[in-house]
Amino acid sequence: MFIGLAVGILLGATVPDLAVALKPLADAFLRMIKMIIAPLLFSTLVVGIAGTGDMKAMGRIGLKAIIYFEVATTLALVLGLGLVNWFQPGAGVTLSGTGTEAVAAMATRQQTLTEVFLHMFPTSIFDAMARGDILQVVVFASFFGVALAGVGEKGRPVLDFLESVAQVMFRFTAYVMMFAPIGVMAAIGATVGGRGLGILVTLGKLVGVMYLGLVIFLFLVIGGVALLIRVPFFTFLRAIREPFLIAFTTASSEAALPKALDVMARFGVPRNIVGFVLPTGYSFNLDGTTLYLSIASVFVAQLAGIQLTWSQQLMMMLTLMLTSKGVAGVPRGALVVLTAALGSFGLPLEGAAILLGIDQVLDMGRTAVNVTGNCLATAVVARWEGVLDDQQIAKFR
Repeated sequence: MFIGLAVGILLGATVPDLAVALKPLADAFLRMIKMIIAPLLFSTLVVGIAGTGDMKAMGRIGLKAIIYFEVATTLALVLGLGLVNWFQPGAGVTLSGTGTEAVAAMATRQQTLTEVFLHMFPTSIFDAMARGDILQVVVFASFFGVALAGVGEKGRPVLDFLESVAQVMFRFTAYVMMFAPIGVMAAIGATVGGRGLGILVTLGKLVGVMYLGLVIFLFLVIGGVALLIRVPFFTFLRAIREPFLIAFTTASSEAALPKALDVMARFGVPRNIVGFVLPTGYSFNLDGTTLYLSIASVFVAQLAGIQLTWSQQLMMMLTLMLTSKGVAGVPRGALVVLTAALGSFGLPLEGAAILLGIDQVLDMGRTAVNVTGNCLATAVVARWEGVLDDQQIAKFR
């Protein structure tokens, strides 16, 4: 990825005409990503909801965990929207293929609240998938997952089939991502060749805003929640330093999961809560990822010179909140969700291709925050249940 980024910048700076001519490679990569979005999100969401969405099976612990997850991810999205609108990191640069036509296209997409509400429900799931209307796919998948959980054992064959589909799509996505270095090279090369080296300053601003948001979320939101549940925040950070560093250096939540399970059990959270809440959080509580998605989507709109209204941004926030569920195990899952959101809201996919060049740097921070948020979620649910062991916590001081 970094080699592709460097080669693309070099080509764009030295032979701009050749770099611009390579843009179809970036477009082909984005088309490959688009073709996996609908089956990937449908299968992962249905499996996630059917596996954990039966409230009778989940009991109090599951319900409390889901409530906390939704509150935390909403705060992450709101924080991201606030920062990207305040700092405007994408302002002043215009992507090719955008401008007045894109603004006009966005204007035609403005809908009343009634139309927005009705639009959420598809008349045909196949039509929604064909049009790439990802919010409709999510709504259908949510209902389907709840119904599948409701029929119990009779639905097991369907659940097993969709679990297999999800695993196939994970592998499919991994194959597509093998082309990522070529896509990065072509995208950043065409961008630098057509726009000049100034675009790199813009990307640097995005990285700065992103990490500022992650730090604010870590200390203000996660720290505030720790204070609320009477868990010493810096003691908690010391306790999870190993899974945090594993997540940051590998940019993989899965790599940090075994250590996180062990650490939180020793931290005083009952093992049954740790064993349920942590894996569930990997699908439903992606704090760092959702913060990134809110920043990145508006950043692309700013690059395109499109001024999104607050109602459009709130609708996008709802879409991101739903579509980010269940993609923790997907290679470059945030890119997949971002591409889906951009397509749903008429924003240029070229923006996603540009972001791919710095995605590894962004992924390290957002993955570490994802793991931190999920570790704290186990303590939140344990305290809510009245079973958090303060004597065990004291041993970490």
